[in-house]
Amino acid sequence: MGLLDNVKAKLSPAKDKVSGLAQQHGDKVRHGLDEAAKIVDEKTKGKYSGRIQTGTGKARDAVDRLAHRDGTEGPGGGSTPPPAS
Repeated sequence: MGLLDNVKAKLSPAKDKVSGLAQQHGDKVRHGLDEAAKIVDEKTKGKYSGRIQTGTGKARDAVDRLAHRDGTEGPGGGSTPPPAS
């Protein structure tokens, strides 16, 4: 087993825990992102609205990926991982 395989094996429980937390609290996280974006947009007087919206969208997508809401199976969901190269 290589070094990368050892690291992946050690981090797997943490990934599963983060995924579970994202599933449980994803709505709160997305609400917080929206509130933070709104406040920053107000403080910058709309100067960076496009960039704020882009960043907020990417953060929301990341939360959705962590919570496996993009159509993929969750931890232990039965999907076969790609072969290691």
